[in-house]
Amino acid sequence: MMKYVELGKTGLKCAVVSFGGIPIQRSDAANTMAVVDALEKHGMNYIDTARGYTVSEEYLGAALKGRRDKFILATKSMVRDYEGMKKEVEISLSKLDTDHIEVYQIHNLPLADFDKVFGPDGAYRALEEAKATGKIGHIGATFHNIDALRKAVEEYSDKIETVMFPYNIVENQGEEVLRLAREKGIGTICMKPMAGGNLTDWTLALKYIDAKGVMDIMIPGMGDATEVERNAAAAEVLGPLTAEEEERCEAIRRELGTTFCRRCGYCAPCTVGINIPSAFLFQNYKLHYEGLGEWAEQRYAAMGHTASECIECGACETRCPYELPIREMLKSVTETFGR
Repeated sequence: MMKYVELGKTGLKCAVVSFGGIPIQRSDAANTMAVVDALEKHGMNYIDTARGYTVSEEYLGAALKGRRDKFILATKSMVRDYEGMKKEVEISLSKLDTDHIEVYQIHNLPLADFDKVFGPDGAYRALEEAKATGKIGHIGATFHNIDALRKAVEEYSDKIETVMFPYNIVENQGEEVLRLAREKGIGTICMKPMAGGNLTDWTLALKYIDAKGVMDIMIPGMGDATEVERNAAAAEVLGPLTAEEEERCEAIRRELGTTFCRRCGYCAPCTVGINIPSAFLFQNYKLHYEGLGEWAEQRYAAMGHTASECIECGACETRCPYELPIREMLKSVTETFGR
């Protein structure tokens, strides 16, 4: 049976395991309809998408037609200024084919943008106005940097109603701040519950997050109905971790460490056209998935540009929110595949 919680002080009753919309941008309208059918079937009522997820808002808007009232809709934008965010809200409403959005988030907010976002001509003012007119219900923000999350929780708890941050078996750096957020009544939303696809035991991954008690809800990305079914099954067995499960979590931490790609895509575009997240993904499959080595070789070979073409300009590293040594990691990919 699906578990529901109130998202902070918003009054929104959300399924603990809900929907992350990043994969929908690689989908089509028919598949999105099947995904939403499965979400409705299992009571996964919180849907998260973003302006930056290409066709995601449009496909979800069409799939929600006739059942919009059964879902809590959240989207987000990386626009920082007042006029830009005002336009973004209207675009989201149009694409999602709705007259209101329950949660609108300032997306990937870094420390350097706080003054602009919360200033007189910043994006926050546009969201305040949209909330006052009923176009949005609540204002949130998403973060990849722990210092930015801390600043929002400690200094902006009167403005930010929800925060989204990565948290999973191998990434718990936000735990203390997330606990503080919950104490202040800020809703906490878990992004990257599967560490960007690096965790393969979905049940253990979701159970770990729920057991730690710092996240209200978690939103694993789901690209098809099969993935919805898988995560719904995991939601049925949430509860305290056994000693054996704790040991498995520790083993995963030792294996993965912290230097791994979460496939957020912020490193793009590569100067020479390398699909950096895909290069790391295929390497992961070749090294860690029994029986998929040949498949990974074929997929890697089919890439338009391989890791060996990296010119070490470093542009990708300036954009990576996790400050990964991407150039060195690409050298490792080249060694793995020999090209």
